[in-house]
Parts: sequence; C-alpha cells; structure tokens
Amino acid sequence: MDHIIELLKERNYQIPQFFLFHYRELKLTDQEFIMLLYLWNSTDNSYNPKQISNDLGLDLKEVLEIINNLSEKGFLSSNIVKVNNVRSEVISLDLLYEKLSFFLLNGEEQKDSTGLYTTYEKELGRQLSPTEIEIMRGWLEMGCSEELLVLALKEAIYNGVTNFRYIDRIVFEWNKKGIKNKEDVEKNRKQFKKSKENKELFDYDWLNDDSSDH
Repeated sequence: MDHIIELLKERNYQIPQFFLFHYRELKLTDQEFIMLLYLWNSTDNSYNPKQISNDLGLDLKEVLEIINNLSEKGFLSSNIVKVNNVRSEVISLDLLYEKLSFFLLNGEEQKDSTGLYTTYEKELGRQLSPTEIEIMRGWLEMGCSEELLVLALKEAIYNGVTNFRYIDRIVFEWNKKGIKNKEDVEKNRKQFKKSKENKELFDYDWLNDDSSDH
C-alpha cells in the first residue's frame, strides 16, 4: 500500500500553466489537450499509436483520429526518419510551440494599453519575437519610459537601421547618458551638432555620439 501511495505522489508530468489555462482558447478539445500533454512529456518522440492507446486507455481508432485532427489543426507534424538504416515515424511539436509563442505575443499586445508593442510592430513591419518582447520588458524594468522607447525606435529608423540590437544599443546609450524624454534627446542632438558642425543631420548616429563628454 505504501508503495502505491508513493507512486501516486509522484509528479513526473509537466503541465505548462499557460497551456492548461488557455487550451480551450486554442480550440482544443479535452482529448486533444491530453494527447498533446502526453506527447509533450514523452521521452521518445517516435510515433507508436499502440503504445499511446495502452498508456491513455483509448481505442487505437481514437488515437489515430486525435492525432490526425491535431495535425490538420496545425499543432503537430509527423516525419519519417532513418536511424541505423531503420525507418520510423516521429512526432514533432514545433508547430504547437510556435502557436503558443504567437498566442503569448497576442496576449502581451492586449495588455499593451498604450500601444508600445503595436507601435514597434507597425514601424518594423512585422511581429515582435518572444526574445524582442523580453528585451523590451527589460528596458521598461530598467526605468525607461515608453516615450523614450518610441523615440529610440524612430531614431533607428531615421538612421536606416531596423535591427533590434541597434535599437537596444541606442536605449543603452541614452540610459547611460541620463536621457529620459524628447527634450533630453533634442538637447543631446544639439550638443552633438555643435561638436560636429561639419556633419550633416542625416549622418547623425547615436552609437558614435560622444557629445556627452563636451
């Protein structure tokens, strides 16, 4: 009895909280959700319908139907691989991870009451990646205002660069110089122009700006 109780206490399966709370919003049925959790936690990505049937207590026909539905909905894909001259079918959940990433991004946009993320996506002409979202969060946690982040974006575009690393450098330099708002940006720009009178405005580059030393 004690052995059975200990087995019941084991918590080997991982259930991502976000996935648990929002799987219905992804138009997944309970059975499809359970199937994805099973595959998520599988140590072997080989596709073995009979094993899945035994593990989940489902008919083989049900397993095949659920897997097919998930494939049609774009949550998983199956591929044939060859290992040691043996061909086998494997399941990939990359499509699920992509869907969850985009869903998280959309959630961030909904929380974006001031439109900061939306502004970035509009100006850059694409969706922000999860990594870029994290970088922007870091800027805000560093104490940068949303006004300053929009100005940094416009500065990068003004210089013909839309690389996110470039924008990050601009934010870093401004923060180091104590630039907090549009007025500070304009003041620093004038100082730069004054120290570089022979440099035209469109050549202005914050990354090489050493005007704060003057």
